[in-house]
Amino acid sequence: MAYFTQDFLDFFTELADNNHKDWFDEHRKRYKTSVKEPFEAFVDKLIDRVQEEDPSVMMTAKEAIFRINRDIRFSKDKTPYKTQMSAIISAGGKKNKSYPGLYVEVKPSGVGYYGGAYVLEKEEIHRVRTAIAQDPEGFAELLAQPDFADTFGTLQGDKHKRLPAEFKEVGEIQPLIFNKSFYYNADIPASHILNDDLVDVIMEHFRKARPVQEWLIEALYP
Repeated sequence: MAYFTQDFLDFFTELADNNHKDWFDEHRKRYKTSVKEPFEAFVDKLIDRVQEEDPSVMMTAKEAIFRINRDIRFSKDKTPYKTQMSAIISAGGKKNKSYPGLYVEVKPSGVGYYGGAYVLEKEEIHRVRTAIAQDPEGFAELLAQPDFADTFGTLQGDKHKRLPAEFKEVGEIQPLIFNKSFYYNADIPASHILNDDLVDVIMEHFRKARPVQEWLIEALYP
């Protein structure tokens, strides 16, 4: 089934030009009926589908969805609202940005699909690097699998300029060991947002990323 109507997209297009509380308050009922409630139903269905393949994921849509209000305390951009809806589906929960899960962002320009380990502590980075160093060839083969490589390219993330001595030799053949985070993403065309295949398309991405996701989980939580 299709979860979203054209007004879902129109709401965010208009919000981008009227990003202030007065406009939002005037359109709050519209936000509830055209944006919030449809997105909750969409995320509920997506959680159900993910749970079929990963029973460790135990959460509700409300626990997965991020607020539309922006945190502007430390930002130069003081616009109060996000111009997209987003959610994270993960066994680690919404607040755990190191546990490899599925993050989805829906906006007028399309759907962003993200996965992997985004914010890692020092010891967590060390665990992933250790796993890479133990089998760099196997790690490279995993990322080169056509399902993953053709859809996501490779792992992304900011890098350290230097490595601990124990990883320097591996760093000469596998530059991803320099990473401070290990994530992947793909853009799903906006044409899918109003269609009834959106959940299916996202689940196709989930399956293609699953081997890499499982490798990261095992590396972080051995």
